[in-house]
Amino acid sequence: MRKATISRNTKETQITVSVNLDGNGTAKLSTGLPFLEHMLDQVARHGQVDLDIDAKGDLHIDAHHTVEDIGIALGQAVLQAAGSKTGIYRYGHAYVPLDEALSRVVIDFSGRPGLVFEVPFTRPLIGEFDVDLIREFFQGFVNHAQATLHIDNLRGGNAHHQAETVFKAFARALRMALEPDPRAQGTIPSTKGVL
Repeated sequence: MRKATISRNTKETQITVSVNLDGNGTAKLSTGLPFLEHMLDQVARHGQVDLDIDAKGDLHIDAHHTVEDIGIALGQAVLQAAGSKTGIYRYGHAYVPLDEALSRVVIDFSGRPGLVFEVPFTRPLIGEFDVDLIREFFQGFVNHAQATLHIDNLRGGNAHHQAETVFKAFARALRMALEPDPRAQGTIPSTKGVL
């Protein structure tokens, strides 16, 4: 099975992330950020990956460092678990609706980090969670998963629905990209021969 555990310890955060890419969608989450945990639970469930995330951060300042560092550690764990990327599809995409909201996510495990994030949130806070931190989470992820990620919220009037469609679509795209390709067993999905 494709598994990895990453620990990230800084003066701002102490984080351990374990991931099983061939899991069944189980999540064990302790971050001190209930809304982020709700979103990460979507990633596990809809991505069919097992996630175990324990994070302690300087939440007395704000949630920025904790959210960003969880994205970083998750990216490192996914990269390590994917290994050489032999025999995976490499590309994944998904459209996910939730009532009036619709988001599209496209991912490429190219070895080149890049993020395009076009999500016009309709309000700055979801409960007490700053929506700006969602971009920071994904920036941390792509930088350390070495993936290119395009996230577009195509419509939405409710910020919670916008965020949830983004995370669910990310989960489905992640699952598709990392799934073993039965027609490409033993090969790297690149003409370069390496990703």
